[in-house]
Amino acid sequence: MKKIILWLLAFIITLVAAIYQRETGPTYPRRLKIPLNNTINELKLVRSLGLNEKPQVRLNINDSTIKARLFYKKFKSDEEYQVTDFSYKVYPVHSPFMNKVFKIYEEKGLFATVPQQPPAGKLQYYFEITDSKGSRIFLKDTPVVIRFKGDVPALVLIPHILLMFVAMLFSTLAGFMAISKVSFYKKYALWTLFLFIIGGFILGPLVQYFAFGDLWTGVPFGWDLTDNKTLIALIFWILAVVMNRRGDKPFYTILAAIVLLVVFSIPHSLFGSELNYSSGQVTTGIILSFF
Repeated sequence: MKKIILWLLAFIITLVAAIYQRETGPTYPRRLKIPLNNTINELKLVRSLGLNEKPQVRLNINDSTIKARLFYKKFKSDEEYQVTDFSYKVYPVHSPFMNKVFKIYEEKGLFATVPQQPPAGKLQYYFEITDSKGSRIFLKDTPVVIRFKGDVPALVLIPHILLMFVAMLFSTLAGFMAISKVSFYKKYALWTLFLFIIGGFILGPLVQYFAFGDLWTGVPFGWDLTDNKTLIALIFWILAVVMNRRGDKPFYTILAAIVLLVVFSIPHSLFGSELNYSSGQVTTGIILSFF
């Protein structure tokens, strides 16, 4: 019964951390609620585009009487905003998964095309909407930023995501078992390290290579936060496994589990790869000071 409770707690915490990371990440859609023609519309504004996707900004508004304009320019540039009109369009969805599971057969709304950028290139945008009550401008002072990326094969991306999630689950479980003095914590610590190495240090760099052309941009080659936080978690888990090889030292497992939980909760892609349009070089951000 005790193990079941620990498994349940570990799963809940891992799931909450994953949801938090998804909702707070800088590449996930930005949500905005606006009233149009006496109806509240919840917009999901794109902040990440693959080079295999249509370079479009979509306003999921199903009212074809509404007009809108998009203002965009290269991120962190002094150039003037370019303007393009949104058009109401309906695209068929040719995905057996989306069709059968979610019953989604078409994607409709207002679409505006933007110029596609190279991997790690970014555009910032805001928009104007005209309904029966007149025209209004949204997000001019806090424009949305789109980051472009290369196409990551599903055979690399899906195993990476799954292994990182399972590694987080086993890490949290090992931490709870160490706190509860359940001897199996050593077993799950080993599994955590094994899965974390494959998911974070084999598949993770491959994901980044396909997306931005670099395998590793953390220390000692750069200051990419995603790479560096992964490296920090690895160091703590290696320490935990080594220190428990010849005895019971649960403190190190608990500490490693806490570190991985904190790392996992940091929004993915924060301070990630970014194309500097002036130099033509791809730069990365800095690691957070509390590390």
